[in-house]
This record gives sequence, structure tokens and C-alpha cells, in this order.
Amino acid sequence: MTGSVRPQPQSHTEDVRADRGLGGAVRGLAAGLAVGALTLGSVLAGGGTATATTPNCSGTTGAALCAKADDLLDVTLDQLRPTQPSVGFDQIYYKLGRYGSDKDELAGDVNKRFDDWCETNGQKEADKVESGAKLTDPSSFTCTVKVGEETDKTRSAMKTVVIGPGGQLYLTDGHHSLTSFLETPDGGPKTHIRLRVTANLSNLSTADFWKTMQDRKWVWLRDENNKPITTDQLPQRLGLAGFHDDRYRSLVYFTRDIGYTAPADAAEYLEFLWGTWLRERVDLDAYDLNDSASYLSAVRAASEAMTAVSGTTVIADGRTADELGRMAEWNGGKKATGGEFGKLSAPITDKKPGKLAFALDFRAKVAVAPACTKTMTGKHVGPLVVSSGITCLDGTQVTGPIVVNAGASLVAKSADITGPVQAVGAHTVQLCGTTLTGPLSVVNTKQRLTLSGPGCTPNTINGPVQLVGNPAA
Repeated sequence: MTGSVRPQPQSHTEDVRADRGLGGAVRGLAAGLAVGALTLGSVLAGGGTATATTPNCSGTTGAALCAKADDLLDVTLDQLRPTQPSVGFDQIYYKLGRYGSDKDELAGDVNKRFDDWCETNGQKEADKVESGAKLTDPSSFTCTVKVGEETDKTRSAMKTVVIGPGGQLYLTDGHHSLTSFLETPDGGPKTHIRLRVTANLSNLSTADFWKTMQDRKWVWLRDENNKPITTDQLPQRLGLAGFHDDRYRSLVYFTRDIGYTAPADAAEYLEFLWGTWLRERVDLDAYDLNDSASYLSAVRAASEAMTAVSGTTVIADGRTADELGRMAEWNGGKKATGGEFGKLSAPITDKKPGKLAFALDFRAKVAVAPACTKTMTGKHVGPLVVSSGITCLDGTQVTGPIVVNAGASLVAKSADITGPVQAVGAHTVQLCGTTLTGPLSVVNTKQRLTLSGPGCTPNTINGPVQLVGNPAA
């Protein structure tokens, strides 16, 4: 099988600014880091090059500490901390469904994940993609804009990061795009991407840092139900396992270019602002979001509400409908069978399925975790025995052994466990996006063992693994 070369000319309109992004990244190649990127360290301001003698700028932390606004940093996805607690799972499911499909190739194009990576990296779109190409190996594909030849337009599609105390990297835009790269099989936590630095606040105290982030609206402190949270409740890393699912965030995504279009100077967390307004106007509990026709009805109701409202109406956070990109005519003035709504409605059997079809098709493959009878967050020190019911670890830090007794269940999402984990005869064991330092032993699970697969964020296990007599994982 030969590689794919993008047909020319090519129009590239779908999912531009998919996350309202303003940052991006390049992978360091085997021979060294690409010219024009900042290896988490070399300062690149206004297209210039780093000074090798700059003190204390080597290594991940030093590079971040020395970065200036508008520099480009080459990072890996596992180095980033989110600034929002939730994402729209269905938006990410659309991306993952399309990334894992051969529909793009059958249509004579390259797979969309390479377009998305190139765009996010400030390089417009994919050019040539070799057979067997992977996101973790950018030498296996090329983009239409070379590194070092970025323009203001291509940089505007990149995602953004703020440098916090200690050189910690806080992603301020691109949570959906980068989570999609992390979750796709040829991506993962070590996938490289360049981000544009919005500001370096590393000299601030932790308290002043978060005050500045809130004052500048660089953090979203509302949960999936629009309830306020604290900064301590934000996820510690990217990945579906660490986020909660905001259905209204997904709803807004599917109304893009039907009810609103993201303006060039879009507000921070624009889709969340629209979602806040829609919660009072569209009751998603009245729709079956597992059924494409019912889901489409919800999208239509939401997008029609957007276009029907006066452009001067304040939607949320002092922003008017026009400032948030309200479209003057629903679906651009086209009938429901045409325009973006028509594209969205295309079934999975179509040559070019709609976003919603990809999302629902992928969601059907995701192993659903059982309902928790006990949820643990924060820190737990000492032995943890799950004797009955379903214990869920939600970003929990556990120091000590975990034992799951027969008939009980353990669900760990984005947890950090230091100590052995042992389950014998458990009902269900599910670990996703979890870091385990210690041995893992799971024997004779009755219902399901999930350690990987669609929608299960990759785990990091530092220790021996014993899996015996379990159902297909």
C-alpha cells in the first residue's frame, strides 16, 4: 500500500478552529528537535532563535520558565494540565470515530487526524501521509506548511498554554483536540504538539496565579451541570478519564455553522457560554441522545434558538449573541436537507457520514462503567478494601494496597495509585487513565475487566501485571 498525497486544490472547511484553538506543536524528531520549535526550553520569540547560553533554560521546567508570550513550546500531552473540568464527550467521540475509520481514505483523502495535527501544529493541513503513518511519528507524514514557515493565519489555529508556578503548563485552549490525539490508538500521552504561549506567570504565587487566571478568564470553573467548582477540583492531566461529560458542550459543538460561527476574536470558552444559555431553553432529558433522529432534533432546537434570539441579547458573561457568533439565518438560509445541518444528518453508512453519526457509532463501542455506590476523590493513605458494591476512584491519590473482594467492583479513572492492586473474583474491574506504581493482579473477574479500548484513556503501570481467568478485556 502506498502513501496518500492530498489532491490539489483542496478546500478545508470542516472543523476549522475545532476547539477555538490558538496553540499547536511539533514533534521532536529522532535526530533532534525540529527547527522553529521550542523544546520546552529554547525561547523562540517573533521567529527568532534561542540563545544557547541562556541560564537555567534547559530541560522541561527550565524551558517553560524561560518562555515568553507568543513563543512556541514543543510539549508532550502528558505535560499539560487542563483549565476546565469537563469536555463534550460526543465531540471527542466524533473525532475518534472518524480517526479510526477508513472513510477519508476511501474518498481519496488522508485521514482527518493528520489534517487536525498539522493544523494544530501551525502547519495548515496534511500533505503526504506514508502507509502506516502515526501521530507519534511526524516523520511518517508531512504538512503543507513547513516548520519555521508558519504565518499569522496558521499560528491562529494553534492551541494555547499559560506557564504557571514551577513551570507547570496549563492548557487554556484545545482540550478537545489534544484529548482526541491522546485517545486515538496511534497517539497517546507522549504525542508531541507545539503550543503558543499566552503568558508566563511562573513568578506568581499559587494564589496569585489562580486569581490572575480567573481575572483574565483563562480558566472555566463550572462543572458539567454548570455548578461552581474550585481550582483544586480541576483534572490533573488530559484524557477522557479525567474529564466529566458536559452534554451541552457537545450540543453546542454540533450547532457550529448551523446556529453560530466562531468569530475571529472569539471569547474564551465560547461554547460553554452558549451551553450555559441553552440549558434554560433546551431540555436534553427530553431527547434520546442514543438515537440519531432524536439527537438531531435537539441540535435543531438549539440552533434555531440561537438564530432566533436578538443579536444584542446578552447570552452569558456579558457577551451578546452577536459577539458569540450568532448566525443571522438558521443553517445559513438553507433547507434542513442542505447546508451544515444536511451534512450533520448523514448516516454512518454514507460515503461521508456526519459528525453525529461518527460520534454515536464510536460511543456504542465504549465500555460503560457501572454506576458508583461509593465515589472517592482527593487523597487516601493506607489500605483500601473494596468489600462490596462499586467503588469509584475519581482522580483519587491512593497510597497503600487496594484489595477488591469477590463480587465487588473497582472503577479507577485518572487515579494515582502507589501500592499493589489485587482483585480475585471481582464483578467488574476498570482502570482508565490511571497511574499505578506497584503490581496489578486481576484474577477470575466475573463480568468485565477493562484496561484499554475505545474511550479508555491509556494507563501507566509501573510494576508486574498478572491477568488470569478474566473475560475478554
